[in-house]
Amino acid sequence: MAKKYAFLFPGQGAQAPGMIKDVCDAFPEALNVINQISEIAGQDIPKLLWETEKDVLSRSDNSQMAITASSLAVAAVLKSKGIEPSAAMGFSLGEFPALYIAGVLSFEDVIKVVQKRGRIMQAVCEEIAAANEGHAPGMSAIIGLPPEQVAEIAAKCGDAYAANLNSVKQTVISGTFDGLEKAEEACKAAGARRAIRLAVAGPFHSPLMQKAADGLEEAIKDVTFNNPKITLFSNVTGKIVTSGEEAKKSAVLHLTHSVRWTDEEKVLGDMMTSDTENEWTVLEPGPGKVLSGLWRDSGFGEKWTSTPVNTAETLNTL
Repeated sequence: MAKKYAFLFPGQGAQAPGMIKDVCDAFPEALNVINQISEIAGQDIPKLLWETEKDVLSRSDNSQMAITASSLAVAAVLKSKGIEPSAAMGFSLGEFPALYIAGVLSFEDVIKVVQKRGRIMQAVCEEIAAANEGHAPGMSAIIGLPPEQVAEIAAKCGDAYAANLNSVKQTVISGTFDGLEKAEEACKAAGARRAIRLAVAGPFHSPLMQKAADGLEEAIKDVTFNNPKITLFSNVTGKIVTSGEEAKKSAVLHLTHSVRWTDEEKVLGDMMTSDTENEWTVLEPGPGKVLSGLWRDSGFGEKWTSTPVNTAETLNTL
């Protein structure tokens, strides 16, 4: 049987100071990607990755570039080993490395778009915080309640929204500082085991980001989005992306719409199940291991384990 790979690219919140330093030390192709990104972005990416404090790195204008750079660097090492995906999906920000891998965006364009996206989103988050007496908006993971129940509770709390449908066990809500506090307490009262604030800078994937969506739409109006060359998935629809035009529209809707991750997992899992001619492997290229954990809970994890790939050691095993 022929080998095929599915890549799951991580999103904001996966960042950590020092990420992929050992990968760049061990693999010249990874460092080459980082240096190319520095040139395109006009930014010192090694300093951003390896010399930035955690709180500063969590800003949207920093974390989005850092995570994208890390994911693309790891993907370059995988390519040098002959490992390229036949299917790709990215969680939130992770859709942009996926767009590049699928041939929808050029390397230069994906870097420029991510840079603009991060700056636009950070500015809107700061505006929301200023309007709420300095209390920063954000996101919180609710553990132990069904997604439908979390969405219903959030809708009653004001300025809180079900943002990321991660699994049957976990739903992430977005909102203002006060909205999140109300929703967290209401979810705990309803039986949630935990409510965990995430290391992100804003209320992503909610109507509160409409101004950012408008800004991004203007920023990418002249950017070419090609038709995907491999199977590519959309957070907005939870389905396979059919065209570059759809991908461009989704890039904007993405900021105000929920991440339908469980739907994407099912479509990918069903696709691999029906493919009896190839042997599939699932990899998570980039910082963290959140998506591999969600995949484990998807119902497909027993047949296909998702492996996080973000260290020299893990890359050397492939």
